[in-house]
Amino acid sequence: MNPVPKCLIDISGSPGWHHSDRRPIDIPYQARVPNEMAHRNRLCGLPLKVKRTVDLLVSFAVLTAFSPVLFAVGILLFLAMGRPIFFRQRRAGFQGREFEVIKFRSMRPVQPGQGYVTNMRDPRITKLGGLLRRTSLDELPQLFNVLSGDMSLVGPRPLPLASIRPDERIRLEARPGITGLAAISGRQLLTWDERMALDRWYVENWSLWLDMRILWRTIPVVLSQAGVYDPDGEMKARS
Repeated sequence: MNPVPKCLIDISGSPGWHHSDRRPIDIPYQARVPNEMAHRNRLCGLPLKVKRTVDLLVSFAVLTAFSPVLFAVGILLFLAMGRPIFFRQRRAGFQGREFEVIKFRSMRPVQPGQGYVTNMRDPRITKLGGLLRRTSLDELPQLFNVLSGDMSLVGPRPLPLASIRPDERIRLEARPGITGLAAISGRQLLTWDERMALDRWYVENWSLWLDMRILWRTIPVVLSQAGVYDPDGEMKARS
């Protein structure tokens, strides 16, 4: 694992790490993480067991609290588009093991050759599907992925294994997450390389405190619907 200069990688003030509107990527953790955390992966041992316990407790609590929402969305999707109400796709999980990620369906069936890269005017996205995407309600079923152990609440977003380059495989050292550092730092406003760099930073600097900060900052990001689309209306390789 490559060493990280001093405490952290401070990319928010580095040349080239800005969105198209010149707003810096928001990484609020500089100077809050001990030096030793920047030099080794701490996703192991007791801290990892605590992370898993938090995943189970929070996922169960959220699923219980939002069960009426899950039921209502499922009924609405069935009435609007019929079966299936879930979108399922094979993604790369911990150490490259593939699993089936689950989301609420937001698009009409994808025809061969169309792909899944969409924009806000894509006719395949239904009105209900667009609402689910803007509010991130389409992600709620991934809590079942968390309960099964395939995902975590916080981590790099799950991607198809074929789309991950060899130099990006460090992201597979952590369970993929529903939210993550890239999700609170611009989401679709980020380029692919920026997202991969943030995933690498997360794995190399992980701590329970960092997870708590990311979870807390996810709430206003979801409520504000920030970064769902880029300024041109594109939803780049939505993961």
